[in-house]
Amino acid sequence: MPQPNIVFIMSDDHAAHAMSCYGSRINETPNIDRIAHNGARLDNCFCTNSICAPSRAVILTGKHTHLNGVRTLADRFDGRQETVPKILQRNGYQTAIFGKWHLGEGGNSSPTGFDHWVVLPGQGDYHDPLMLSSDGEKVYEGYVTDIVTDLSLQWLDQRDQERPFMLMCHHKAPHRWWEPDDKHMHLYEGEDIPLPDTLHDDYSHRSEAAKRAKMRVSSDFFYRDLKLKTPEGHEPTDFIHVPEDLTDFSLCPIDGEPVTFTDHKAVVEWLYQRYIKDYLRCVAAIDDNVGRVLDYLDENNLTEDTIVIYTSDQGFFLGDHGWYDKRFMYEESLRMPLVVQYPKEIPAGSFSDTMVLNLDFGKTFLDYAGIAAPQDMQGHSLRPILCGETPAGWRTSMYYRYWMHLSHHNVAAHYGVRTHEHKLIYYYGEAMGTSGSVDVSTPKEWELFDLENDPQELRNVYDDPDYAAVRESLTKELERLKKEALDFQ
Repeated sequence: MPQPNIVFIMSDDHAAHAMSCYGSRINETPNIDRIAHNGARLDNCFCTNSICAPSRAVILTGKHTHLNGVRTLADRFDGRQETVPKILQRNGYQTAIFGKWHLGEGGNSSPTGFDHWVVLPGQGDYHDPLMLSSDGEKVYEGYVTDIVTDLSLQWLDQRDQERPFMLMCHHKAPHRWWEPDDKHMHLYEGEDIPLPDTLHDDYSHRSEAAKRAKMRVSSDFFYRDLKLKTPEGHEPTDFIHVPEDLTDFSLCPIDGEPVTFTDHKAVVEWLYQRYIKDYLRCVAAIDDNVGRVLDYLDENNLTEDTIVIYTSDQGFFLGDHGWYDKRFMYEESLRMPLVVQYPKEIPAGSFSDTMVLNLDFGKTFLDYAGIAAPQDMQGHSLRPILCGETPAGWRTSMYYRYWMHLSHHNVAAHYGVRTHEHKLIYYYGEAMGTSGSVDVSTPKEWELFDLENDPQELRNVYDDPDYAAVRESLTKELERLKKEALDFQ
């Protein structure tokens, strides 16, 4: 069989529970759903470190973050190391990446292994973004999600049609600051998005690490985040301070009249609506552009010979536990969307609850291309799972580690193990010399969740005697996985 083309579309911070093919209560994504309907939806895909740069480095290298050198946002990716695009390129593939790189730019951190690349510096801008390439810098007029797709389709038009290709189309959206395009600016006006069940979580029966985190809808948004007028004496990046005992509290949208509240709960729910509507508006632009890519493949008779993947670099809290952002090992942050179509091999409309990781993506790409993976590449090829067969001895547990101690959102460093039934998290609370971390120790804590009886992870049962045997078993499994991952720190 000829080597298939690969189109890898990745967004930033797009949670699976904001995709209708995953049963979202709050969103419709008809074009992303096309991939799931024409191929497979993987229901238990997880990241090994829930933050942008580390996840991207894992996907490129097929190695855990402590081995590829990108444990935190402050680490620069060393482009001299082996990557999947380099391997494909050496084996006849045309390779290109457009959009978000977020692994440092310049020197050894610029994209390598690509015939052509045009990437955003850092997070990049939503509107009229500056973009970098091997030819220099250029400002592109328009909306970033459209521009990334335009560049991708232009490259497909100009490619050598006699050779297979790998295209990485990396969207900035829906990353903070959640700035919609004109087309979707007024989507959801006059509607109320359903509230998360845990929006008003009080973090009882949980770790102090959860209580300390600064990503709450109620207290940790900036005025800029929610497009609110900045009060006199404040800056757009000041936190919106909502008094617990308010009796007369007002906020003013940039594009509207002041809204006055007399109840703290009502303010939180209003702030959530401001946040989630802009987030979903950004997702709507992504979905439209995924449709443009799928239509291009159909119109150019490429669909049958092309693997199309849609994913995100990690999950995201959409008001769940009263939070936004990611980083924690809790489900909404840990879980990644993953839908894949390849008509020649993947049954349409299939799905799997087998446990898979972003660590597996690299070997999967190489397997489909018929190329042997390097011996030091971790993970496993997902090809048999996408065909509906879970190999004997496949993982039933996974290892996670978040290294960036107390930075940005005051989340303590932690690692843990997830099985299909339980999750054990250890907040070791030390910077351990990692770049970008805050060198202040926090108390060591454990959390254990029964995912079958407590899927929202509201009750830590680590000290519950009824779970003593589970705790002991998971502790041993965590140490085994840590060693298997070659994580000795």
